[in-house]
Amino acid sequence: MRNVLRSFCLALSAMSLCIVAATPAQAFCGFYVARADTKLFNKASQVVLVRDGDRTVLTMANDFSGDINEFAIVIPVPTVLEREQIHIGDQAVIQHLDAYTAPRLVEYHDADPCAVVRRRLSMTAAESAPAAAMPAADQAKSLGVTIEATYTVGEYDILILSAKQSTGLVTWLKENEYRLPAGVEPVLNSYLKQGLKFFVAKVNIEEQSKLGFNKLRPIQIAYESPRFMLPIRLGMVNANGPQELFVYALTRTGRVETTNYATKRLPTGQDVPAFVKDDFANFYTSMFTRQHEQANKRAVFLEY
Repeated sequence: MRNVLRSFCLALSAMSLCIVAATPAQAFCGFYVARADTKLFNKASQVVLVRDGDRTVLTMANDFSGDINEFAIVIPVPTVLEREQIHIGDQAVIQHLDAYTAPRLVEYHDADPCAVVRRRLSMTAAESAPAAAMPAADQAKSLGVTIEATYTVGEYDILILSAKQSTGLVTWLKENEYRLPAGVEPVLNSYLKQGLKFFVAKVNIEEQSKLGFNKLRPIQIAYESPRFMLPIRLGMVNANGPQELFVYALTRTGRVETTNYATKRLPTGQDVPAFVKDDFANFYTSMFTRQHEQANKRAVFLEY
């Protein structure tokens, strides 16, 4: 999984996110040529992470394609979520954040080379009712798994699980037709040792048909906890290959960086050959891939 972090402060104005203001006599002498949004990448999941005090709100979206009967997500959470803490998000909001924060290629024109020298400006890129048919509680209990809560929210059937040990949890998930990636047990075990619960969601085909949506909508959860974390190692349990994960982190107090991954900044404010503007999409994805490989594929990249 290749991870990209776009972190910015809620208190900033729209203009200050992208451009450093010049003096009144000076102007932004250029225009935007192209931008690099998540459409450049295949299998790009997106998470909007909002943190304010001890309150965390996560909105999770993905570009899953395939048999929706095989879709499932397992997300560690610090508390047992109540029904009112789970919502269906708006994909348009995520698309707006993506476009708003996407790295941009800027082209400058200085018509008069003898004009007063201006300080170069540069874009900085990367600077419900209970579910109808849930597993029996006694089956889970025999494996050391507790079903803490069950909900149907929009087109999703949701479980909140706790477990005594990872082996029982893996067995329960497999017996209930959740496809798990290889090597998942040590990851689950590490979360269990931290006392975390598990938010598990599958698609309710009947509800989706009633609602009339062709694509899966984002899931949004909110909770109060002093722990500020985004567990990403599980990802989507049915992932069949590398995925991109874009995290849009919003806080009132400053930039967000990771503590258990190296945080690398993608190159920004660089002069590039003129021909790049005609092929910026391929240029950017190639640059990102190279940076990812140079970091031994074990880093989170800060675009902004």
